[in-house]
Amino acid sequence: MSGYTIAVVGATGAVGTKMIEMLESTSLPIQQVKLLASKRSAGKKLQFNNTELVVEETTAEAFEGVDIALFSAGGSISKQFAPEAVKKGAIVIDNTSAYRMDPEVPLVVPEVNAEAVKNHKGIIANPNCSTIQMMVALQPIREKYGLNRIIVSTYQAVSGAGAAAVDEMKEQAQQMLNNEAYEAAILPSGGDKKHYPISFNVLPQIDLFTEGGYTYEEWKMINETKKIMSDEDIKISATCVRVPVISGHSESIYIEVLDKSASVSGIQDLLRTAPGVSLQDDPTVQLYPTPLAAEGKKETFVGRIRKDIDEETGYHMWVVSDNLLKGAAWNSVQIAETLHELNLVTEK
Repeated sequence: MSGYTIAVVGATGAVGTKMIEMLESTSLPIQQVKLLASKRSAGKKLQFNNTELVVEETTAEAFEGVDIALFSAGGSISKQFAPEAVKKGAIVIDNTSAYRMDPEVPLVVPEVNAEAVKNHKGIIANPNCSTIQMMVALQPIREKYGLNRIIVSTYQAVSGAGAAAVDEMKEQAQQMLNNEAYEAAILPSGGDKKHYPISFNVLPQIDLFTEGGYTYEEWKMINETKKIMSDEDIKISATCVRVPVISGHSESIYIEVLDKSASVSGIQDLLRTAPGVSLQDDPTVQLYPTPLAAEGKKETFVGRIRKDIDEETGYHMWVVSDNLLKGAAWNSVQIAETLHELNLVTEK
């Protein structure tokens, strides 16, 4: 095998650049990487394995000869070009929300449901960043003890809203420290009527509000979890919050297990050897995960595991992961590696 041709769509964006980084360290045999973006970004030059590559405009013709296409350029671009890539013979791994709840499209976290890739019809969806890390942390517990209920509160980094939101947070912080006037134009959601500052603030809204007073982000976590676990009956609720952190989503998760033999030490033992998990849980020496420490790392970090005071089968934990890596770019590349390992990619 000489290697695959892999396209990165949205190559100049925050996730796209991380996809390029992850491809540099992947086990995939790669012959060529094609960098695709908008017409505005075409002509820019980016590095891959110390080689300068020119970004091309995303067109249907650009997918000619591509084996795997990693998409992270927004849902509308995925809707427009993912089918075109499939027509050209590529397998699409889409990091947007465009296809996640499509019943014909597998929604995959390799540590949880890698076998689902076998059911693809050309497109595989990458789950929401906050869903991915929760699934990685909970899957070993679910397999051993069963799960009845999940209640999650997220503390999500500003990078999840894009580079412009990070820039706005930094600018607000400087203006506030200088006692200057500041403006908010992006968060909590660019498409909503009001905007609030995120610097030195916490916003209990990610994306727009929809049915039941939940936001789209909260419904994503609920519905995606049910789909990934193939369990429509599991009880799950989410509250998604934006915090003034650049990278790294944190989650406070409460679960209720089915097996009463579960224990804190038993859960710790499971997670200590679980794929993709790094256990950091020793309150006697203040060992627990933080987003700053997780930045740039592929693992999902878990700590603060403790039994609920009142509920016999209830447990609490704290889960942290880099939202641009495991929450997006790394999970996408892992899906590509899974396709390769299962011999599901035909080299052109």
